[in-house]
Amino acid sequence: MARTLRLSPDDARAILAYDRAVFDRYARRIRRLPWRQASRRRGIGHESLFDTLVHVLNVHEVWLVYLVRGRNRELARLFRDPSRHPTDWAGFATYARRVWAEVDRTAATFTPPSLGRSCRAPWMPGRHTVRDAVLQVTLEEAHHLGEVIGALWQDDVRPPEMTWMDVGRALAARRA
Repeated sequence: MARTLRLSPDDARAILAYDRAVFDRYARRIRRLPWRQASRRRGIGHESLFDTLVHVLNVHEVWLVYLVRGRNRELARLFRDPSRHPTDWAGFATYARRVWAEVDRTAATFTPPSLGRSCRAPWMPGRHTVRDAVLQVTLEEAHHLGEVIGALWQDDVRPPEMTWMDVGRALAARRA
C-alpha cells in the first residue's frame, strides 16, 4: 500500500469488537431462517449464507490467530481441520466461540510496535503488518456481509444494521 493507516492498539481492538458485534448480528438473523434458506446455494462468493459466515470466521482465524502470531507452519494442519467447516449450527457455534476467543487473545497483546510488525500470508505477495491484517479481516467481513445483505433483500428479509455508529452505540450501551 502507498500509505499505512495509523491505528493504535485501542483502535484495533475497537475495530475487532465492531467486527464481532456485526458478525453476531448477522449470525443471529441467519440462524432464525429455516435451515434450507440459510444453507441454500445462492451463487454468492461462498454460496450459502451459512457458508459465507463460516468463511468470515476462517479469515479471522487464519489472519489473527495464525499469521499475526507467526504460526504459518501450522497452516497446512489448520486447513485440514474439519471443525473449520461446520455443517450445522451446533458446530458453527463451537467454532465461532473458539475463533472469537482466540481473536480476543491476540487483540489483548497489541502494542504500537506489534501492530507495525510484519506478518506474511503465503498466498499474498508483499510485506504486510499486523495492522494490515486487522484491516484485511474487517474489510473482507464487510465485503462478504454485503453479499449476505443482497441475498437477504432478494428474499425480502431485512438485514441487521451494520453501521459503525449503530453498532458502536449498542456496544457502548452494553458496557454501561
